[in-house]
Amino acid sequence: MVKLTQVEDHDNLQEEHAKKTSAVTKDSGLHFQLVTENCISHTWTNPRFNYISTDHFDGEKFYNLLPNPDKRSRWSLLKWILSRKSSTWDVDSAQEYKDFLATKRALPEERPNADLNDWQVWFVGHATVLLQIGPYNFLTDPVWSEHVSPKQGSGPKRVIPAGIALEQLPRIHGVLLSHNHYDHMDIATLRWLYHKFAMPIYTGLGNAHYLPQEFNVVEMDWWQSALMHNLKIVYTPAQHGSGRGLRDQNAALWGGFSIVSDHGHFFFAGDTGYSPHFKEIQKRLGTPRIALLPIGAYEPRALMKHMHMNPQDAFQAHVDLQARRSLAIHYRTFQLTDEMRDQPEYDLNRAMNKSSKLMKPFYCIREGRRLIV
Repeated sequence: MVKLTQVEDHDNLQEEHAKKTSAVTKDSGLHFQLVTENCISHTWTNPRFNYISTDHFDGEKFYNLLPNPDKRSRWSLLKWILSRKSSTWDVDSAQEYKDFLATKRALPEERPNADLNDWQVWFVGHATVLLQIGPYNFLTDPVWSEHVSPKQGSGPKRVIPAGIALEQLPRIHGVLLSHNHYDHMDIATLRWLYHKFAMPIYTGLGNAHYLPQEFNVVEMDWWQSALMHNLKIVYTPAQHGSGRGLRDQNAALWGGFSIVSDHGHFFFAGDTGYSPHFKEIQKRLGTPRIALLPIGAYEPRALMKHMHMNPQDAFQAHVDLQARRSLAIHYRTFQLTDEMRDQPEYDLNRAMNKSSKLMKPFYCIREGRRLIV
């Protein structure tokens, strides 16, 4: 049985914060990206949590249910990081920004009276998606910062702006935070959003350790859930890992999310390799009305296979979930690994073309675009 945890109604708190910060960026224009907040202290943190041991927690560390058969050492990964060419995409970022800002796009709207069966999904970039289920708005792994690293000017750099400016967002009712890697847990963005909306942040066990104390963080173990109005938010397993430094590897939990309502099942895979957990999610929670599946950051395959799906894996996850439709995420924005920028989309199209013509669609859309689902 899925465990239920009732979450208090945060509407009054959000309204209070909204009044205090209604002019956060007044006279400063729109923010399609932010300066990365300095969180160097995270690189040497060594948290210890007193959780009950489970099939994925041994009393000190979390681990995946599917062991890594290759047992690649941390030294192999470090050697690759130190020797790789990290800027092979050869993207003219200035032109990307110019083209993006010159393109007319629809913008999300406040929808206080929308029916719960009215769903829209907006691709913001990387693993960030705006989900609108009726009147309720959620963000997955919100990242608006320029660099995904402990400080500005280092680490992978954004090559295209976020598809929606922060000021163009509707009121955010909740954030789905899959885990604590820098390209998913972005402190600068979370701080901006919290000062504006005071929304709850749903995440896995241990991740509150890295977030400001004033944040309203709801931590969950795999298969635990929280209630928000008519929606059930379930934290689901993933095949991945966690850590923001050298001493905290797998100290906090990683996962994905399902939002289950009378009108369907939304699924966000987070960051994950392929494993049987997709079939288990479909078995427990039903067929997703839409699934967000990562397709990038998969080369070199020997090092990445256990943590990141390639497009063929993502397509198999789409099949396992029996998703009515899927949306590709986790590509195009930051160069994290060795494949070229357009390779994930090309490989996904090739996998789809080899499948049955009756297969449900798996979309790649550009930043700032939406799907009505």
